[in-house]
Amino acid sequence: MSAHTRLIIALDLPTTEAAQEAIDAIGPAGQFYKIGYQLMPVGGLALATRLSGEGKKVFLDFKFHDIGATVERGVKSICKLGGDFLTVHAEPDVLKGAVDGRGDDARLKILGVTVLTSLNRDSLRQSGIDMAVEALVLKRAEFAAEAGADGVIASAQEAAAIRARFGDALTIVTPGIRPAGADANDQSRIATPADAIAAGADYLVVGRPILAADDRASAARAILAEIEAA
Repeated sequence: MSAHTRLIIALDLPTTEAAQEAIDAIGPAGQFYKIGYQLMPVGGLALATRLSGEGKKVFLDFKFHDIGATVERGVKSICKLGGDFLTVHAEPDVLKGAVDGRGDDARLKILGVTVLTSLNRDSLRQSGIDMAVEALVLKRAEFAAEAGADGVIASAQEAAAIRARFGDALTIVTPGIRPAGADANDQSRIATPADAIAAGADYLVVGRPILAADDRASAARAILAEIEAA
């Protein structure tokens, strides 16, 4: 894969107009874009279809979480958007519903969300989960593999363990990416682009370090250069 394909730029912005402004500013450095909750209800679905039609790759970060039958119907509808990646929570019934709903669509890849990169061991304990983060990530990655999902969302801190356990059977998409010296913001388990690639990540999701930059295109190109050098 090229660096341009491996970098997923998160369009975590309040309007599709702001998202399009970012896309225009980033220019050729952006080939793969993530659309999540913030854009979804304000035109994000139409934007996804438009980007797909323009030849861009699209990551639909919708994190479906419901009974399997409901997820199955939702994913069948999502297939019409022409997306490349779709996230669902990595629980057996949810994963099965998503895989069934995707059916024979060769383009859409189902990714199971393991443990959000904003969480740590203390956060898990507050939710009643007395398990190390890595152990829980691997357990949920196993659910994804057993259900026939294509990959997982996991931090770089667990990527090496996932790769060691599952080899190339699961694609690893890693958020919480911060260039050296960047602010961690609300993320707990972060890594630089180079460290994430070295750990085994296939794709890197980057939002604020690019969107908040004075020169968004230069910020994206700097991350691409770090990916290429890894």
